[in-house]
Amino acid sequence: MNKHIVVIGAGVAGMEAAGQLSNAGFNVSLVEKDENTGGHLNGWYKLFPDRRRSSEVKDYLDKLINKDGIKVISGTTIEKLVNINGIFSLETREGTEMTADAVVVATGFDLFKSSRKEEYGYGIYDNVITSSDLEEMFRKDKIVLVDGRVPENVGIVHCVGSRDEKVGNLYCSKLCCITAVKQAIEIRELLPETRVFCFYMDMRMGGAHYEEIYREAQEEWGINFIRGKVSEVSESIRKKLIIKAEDTLAGRPLKMELDMLVLMAGMEMSEGGRILAKSAGLETGENRFFASADNHFGSNISNIPGVFYAGTCTAPMNITETISHARATVSDVLNYFKNRS
Repeated sequence: MNKHIVVIGAGVAGMEAAGQLSNAGFNVSLVEKDENTGGHLNGWYKLFPDRRRSSEVKDYLDKLINKDGIKVISGTTIEKLVNINGIFSLETREGTEMTADAVVVATGFDLFKSSRKEEYGYGIYDNVITSSDLEEMFRKDKIVLVDGRVPENVGIVHCVGSRDEKVGNLYCSKLCCITAVKQAIEIRELLPETRVFCFYMDMRMGGAHYEEIYREAQEEWGINFIRGKVSEVSESIRKKLIIKAEDTLAGRPLKMELDMLVLMAGMEMSEGGRILAKSAGLETGENRFFASADNHFGSNISNIPGVFYAGTCTAPMNITETISHARATVSDVLNYFKNRS
């Protein structure tokens, strides 16, 4: 087809969609706000459930878009799109314009800013970090405190910024539990003598092999799972983190001294997605992600004909689901042009 598709966002969903659209015969422009493609994938070391290196998935995606018919435009942010007689006009923050016969929105997600939960001390205490910060340590094959010491006791807090009425996020980010379990195992692999404690509301292990990893964490790695919400974090004069929580299974309050606390930051609609939704009139749902035309039959279709969604701009997903969702976008784009002919 001699049609031009603009894909907004070059994370996992955008790269997959662009590659498959090119395979289907479309000319594709893949527009990315950052200088590099890959999105959040670039920040992860190993992936669940098989803990393969993220670089393997990135290599696959790079090969997928490294072909004729795909133009990668990096360092560019699409902020506005308008449908003019069936042709889309797109404006960038940098002041350029482009046109397209259809648009795929793959603006992804942002991690919840953990500093918004002041009671956890992120940005206040040196050894309170996020799951993303911990992945950077895994990449360096070294987990240490700010003073260079190896932590003896590490706590992991689930659901930071998810299922939280106080911050307006009632939805489950879906991946926090499995990420916490994966990272807990990886901590023990690097630091066999370190004790790891996971504080959770309830374990939501809804993916293939997730439950098996959860059992492995307990039976083979000795991870301690405590059903209870951390209410407060402070710091002692010895730079130890003092956490207060409630063990809801035991029915008693809990106070514990830790060396490091890891916050499992949830997923939110990306800033770029919010700007585009407002300027283009794209509808969002109660969770503030893009609202699909139909949860069952139109998860890739927007309220504007010719504009389609791919990946986590619509809801939290793992990488497997994101790739499948992006591939489904191609089918809807093909049907769109078929019905117009």
